[in-house]
Amino acid sequence: MSEAMRGGPMKPCGGRKPILPPLGGMDDPDSLYHHMQRYLLSLVVRGQSQHTAASAKAALTRFIRWSEERGLAKPREIDRPMVELFQESLFYHRKKNGEPLAARSRQFLLIPVRQWFGWMVKQGNLPYSPASELELPRVPRRLPKAILSSQEAETVLAVPDVNTAVGLRDRAILETLYSTGIRRTELTRLTFQDIDRDRGKLMVREGKGKKDRMIPIGDRALAWIAAYRDRARPELLRDKLDVGALFLNSLGNPIRPFHLTMLTRRYITRAAIGKEGACHLFRHTCATVLLEGGMDTRYIQELLGHASLESTQIYTRVSIQKLKALHTAVHPGRMPTGGMQ
Repeated sequence: MSEAMRGGPMKPCGGRKPILPPLGGMDDPDSLYHHMQRYLLSLVVRGQSQHTAASAKAALTRFIRWSEERGLAKPREIDRPMVELFQESLFYHRKKNGEPLAARSRQFLLIPVRQWFGWMVKQGNLPYSPASELELPRVPRRLPKAILSSQEAETVLAVPDVNTAVGLRDRAILETLYSTGIRRTELTRLTFQDIDRDRGKLMVREGKGKKDRMIPIGDRALAWIAAYRDRARPELLRDKLDVGALFLNSLGNPIRPFHLTMLTRRYITRAAIGKEGACHLFRHTCATVLLEGGMDTRYIQELLGHASLESTQIYTRVSIQKLKALHTAVHPGRMPTGGMQ
């Protein structure tokens, strides 16, 4: 089998990203392109998020381009061996830096293809799905790269200059991330109506999977949010129309996820604690601190908005504080009371 047919190994490319030609088959209602367009519309109609639809479009566009390069323009021209060849091409593909695609990245590109063909079968466009038996790459469940200790978290929280509007806002943001463990996108969607200070609760609207959840938030985080609301937010808003977003950027607009990543990474770096990370580092830290404090994993699952308990149980592998204490107490190789002898 030729490397051209299987799609690899590809040489790393440099320079600007090439401008790709439009997909073919725009005049043919039975083309891969039009079947993709109808599928993407069905995702929106079924209430899938814009992120899900955009990810599916990117993956299917890649598959259609790959198919067109091999003279395949319609769904019925795709068989199981061709789908497997596409999977193999992803395995051999190399990014600009010469590294292969991670197993998770290949999964993200293959799952939409499998779902798309399954949808076409249900619509009566295909007698069977050539991707129904596609075996996805196995993604290893790795531990978070870093977790902050309580002292390290406090060090990071103390970095922003709270005498400025931006610094006070940033302290309130970091306190909220640390107290609740919410995702960065969830934080950008917060409004004042989502904060229940009297009950110490925070409403996360349309979290992952478009699910709402009510979670606790600590008194200290609430106090910093109140200080930001009274002293910093009016200065950031200036004469802009107030759309109700809780956290604003320096121009008075709702803060964006990318901005959150940049500011949290900057404060972690400036804290000089020898660890790297951004918003998700606080999410990991929040979960680990609560687990070490004795909170049941099912409560942590609800707090983080995990669909499966399996996602939450990874923190039981991170949190070894109690295991270390027991090991020190009962292991025969522990240090004698008098020190080394």
